[in-house]
Amino acid sequence: MNLTENTTMLPATKRKLYYYQQQDIDLLFSKLSVPKSTQARLLYQLSTGGGKTVIFSEIAKRFIQNFGKKVIVLTHRTELSKQTTAALKASGVMNRVVNSGVKKISKKDTFECYVAMVETLKHRIDDGLINTSDVGLVIVDEAHHNSFHKLLGRFENAAIIGVTATPFSANIDLPMNKFYDELIIGEPISSLIEQGFLAKPKIYGYDVELNTLRTGISGDFTVSTSDELYGSQVMLELLLHAYESHSLKKKTLIFNNGIFTSRRVLEAFTNAGYPIRHLDNKTPATEREEILKWYKRTKGAILTSVSILTTGFDEPGIQSVILYRATTSLTLYHQMIGRGARRLNGKKTFNIIDLGNNTDRFGEWHAPVDWQHVFENPDIYHESLHKLTSVIHQISPELRAKFPNSLEVSFDVLEAYQAAINSGQKAKMIIRDSIRQHVMMCVDNSATITEALQLCAELDKEIDFRVKQYGKCLGKVTKNYIQWLGEDYRSRLNKMVSKIMGKRELLRTAV
Repeated sequence: MNLTENTTMLPATKRKLYYYQQQDIDLLFSKLSVPKSTQARLLYQLSTGGGKTVIFSEIAKRFIQNFGKKVIVLTHRTELSKQTTAALKASGVMNRVVNSGVKKISKKDTFECYVAMVETLKHRIDDGLINTSDVGLVIVDEAHHNSFHKLLGRFENAAIIGVTATPFSANIDLPMNKFYDELIIGEPISSLIEQGFLAKPKIYGYDVELNTLRTGISGDFTVSTSDELYGSQVMLELLLHAYESHSLKKKTLIFNNGIFTSRRVLEAFTNAGYPIRHLDNKTPATEREEILKWYKRTKGAILTSVSILTTGFDEPGIQSVILYRATTSLTLYHQMIGRGARRLNGKKTFNIIDLGNNTDRFGEWHAPVDWQHVFENPDIYHESLHKLTSVIHQISPELRAKFPNSLEVSFDVLEAYQAAINSGQKAKMIIRDSIRQHVMMCVDNSATITEALQLCAELDKEIDFRVKQYGKCLGKVTKNYIQWLGEDYRSRLNKMVSKIMGKRELLRTAV
């Protein structure tokens, strides 16, 4: 590496590195030490709880010792900045946090490393306070965030190491392989569990009907539709049931998508007599600190949260994580569950309660993932996630409650169409089977023709969805055809329900 060697030794760290951490540090540093490595762009993957901060702190220390060049660590949250500066100090790295309060940096500044959030650092560079040509290494924490890319080109003499648990960008137009040349994969979650570095999860999934959820610009489910579903009384009762069945008296962390929902959760658990507090990204810093202290010291405490605690939060005492939300974000899925994976004396396992069908969408948290394939083929992974999201359609909890006698109420039109084509059946058989299912739902949950027909009317939105899905399968069909198909569907449904209920009433009269 064409850098001046620096023989000044920093204070030795007392930190004990695990073998896999030392192994990855050596591998990453070896790639920084080859000729022309000033242009190296490496992406390092390691699961939440594996010690990514420890690893890149040691790399920063070794880089400064060997090459005498400055290091900059980029983060995206204040909490992460605090965590990072502490980890660097523990490794013996003199560092300074460049935050909004830092208006001037002296030319005599002896700090070897800076920790900064993206926008703040951009402003300080624009103001001429930081000489980017003196920086030899940029470390990007939580590198899957797209906000970092705007700054990387400013460091013309620096190698770059991105660090993440999930080397996958939610933005299909900004894939990670566009910014990084090589992916270095750390120890798998299953191996870390087996060796006792992470707690083993026990997963309890509930089949929640998500048909009312809608995705927004970001690609994830919107807060408004999530609040409507998860703020409902039916879902809150399911949440309480799940908690009492699998988390009772355990230190529990509940993740929500919206503040409205989280406050509803707070109210429900408070009324049930359980120790619970609410925390979101608008909670004042002093109150947040007080709540986290309460959570740490209180046995069986419950914390319901929104848009916070997914990163930069370390509480090994968590025994149960409840996903009271659905997400299309692989990264968020891993981050939420990872909060409960920290090992502690006497804690070898933790519970995952999934109330958003997230495990069905992404697979079990500790299941093997071919990260190299994901990194090299992000478009394929995006497409598979899109398919999984697009088929999420089940009736709402309120509507489901009107069909208590029906075991199965969902119908996957796309899957049924593919099965019909593969077996040589006519496509119209799908509509026939869908109508038959709706007929049985109505008649099995009614005592009279009038009640059954009222249930038919309740299925209006569900019918519209199935008909539209069927139209997509057929290809280019007109709006008039879809409208006619819906009218025909309802007509056949009502006729069949009336016919069956009529026969049943005759039989009862005869008896």
